Amino acid sequence: MPAELKPDTLGVRAGGLRSDFGEHSEALALTTSFVYKDAAEAARKFASQEPGNIYSRFTNPTVTMFQSRLAALEGAEACVATATGMAAVATLTLGLLKPGDHIVSHRGVFGTVVPLFDQILAKFGIATTWVDLQDVDAWRAAVRPNTRLLFAETPSNPVCEVADIAALAGIAKKAGAVLAIDNAMASPALQRPISLGADLVVHSATKYIDGQGRVLAGAIAGRADLVNGPLYGFVRTAGPAISPFNAWICLKGMETLRLRVKAHSENATTVARWLEAHPAVERVHYPALESHPRHALAMRQQSGAGGPVLSFVVKGGREAAWRVIDATKMISITANFGDVKSTICHPASTTHFRLSPAERAAAGIDEGLIRLGVGLEDAGDIRADLERGLP
Repeated sequence: MPAELKPDTLGVRAGGLRSDFGEHSEALALTTSFVYKDAAEAARKFASQEPGNIYSRFTNPTVTMFQSRLAALEGAEACVATATGMAAVATLTLGLLKPGDHIVSHRGVFGTVVPLFDQILAKFGIATTWVDLQDVDAWRAAVRPNTRLLFAETPSNPVCEVADIAALAGIAKKAGAVLAIDNAMASPALQRPISLGADLVVHSATKYIDGQGRVLAGAIAGRADLVNGPLYGFVRTAGPAISPFNAWICLKGMETLRLRVKAHSENATTVARWLEAHPAVERVHYPALESHPRHALAMRQQSGAGGPVLSFVVKGGREAAWRVIDATKMISITANFGDVKSTICHPASTTHFRLSPAERAAAGIDEGLIRLGVGLEDAGDIRADLERGLP
């Protein structure tokens, strides 16, 4: 593809492959294996002496198109796909790290990452230090001689904290560590961490890359030496593979990614401003609001948009939060986000329930906190649905 193509074009055109049939829409290759002309060709491909598809656990033309398109959107050299977003995080850590290595991450990271780091990785002798996402000095102070990975989610789920990606990139570079950014909340439609110095970008493509709540998918994009080396090697050997069908759904989802995320963000900003003025709401976490502590940074990093997800704390704790959620008639009560349909959940009792009360408090997950994935319904209808449970 021409190097000067803009992101809207890349979302539609990048990574396309055509078979001998000359299909216009990207083909779905539902096959487990591939046929060779002779035994010698098979041997060459298995030995990586000749390019081509081998087995769909680690090579498939539909998956290749998905990887190529996401890499183009992120401005990455390479991309490897996985079965889920958490499979991508597991591939990142287990593919790059060894016993004795050290991770620096932040307290507000997605809830399931915490037991992965503190319990599973710890069994293999990989230690983690937890810091405040927005405190650059804390990140710098946490680095050790054996630090090999800085891992951050920005904006964070669910309280929308924002990291200074360029500052973290400087810390990682000085330490000889890899900086990986979870970009699921903003997506490459709003934010391209690699352009700010990140080495790798991690995705739960289940979210906005698909965009309609249909399939599970994950990916890691970034430096070719890391992606095509240890990360691809881990996927090939350990097998956390994405299915070709799921890759095809996400591939087609990227065609409308920028349009959807722009519309999501416009709705979310409207709803956030209304919530911020509501007397039953203590505070609203949303980067597009001037009250957000890192509003200016977020607007620079996120193409001037707040993103599709916000959270807010209602007065009255868990009882009040559940009352708001239970009163909704249109918004879906579900722990997923990234859908064209608005979704709502209570993080303290769902997505982050496995954290201890102290860990939740450190991550800003109050009992009165509600996360709202703002969909593409009319913003007035979303507001009216929320208002049913707000006194």
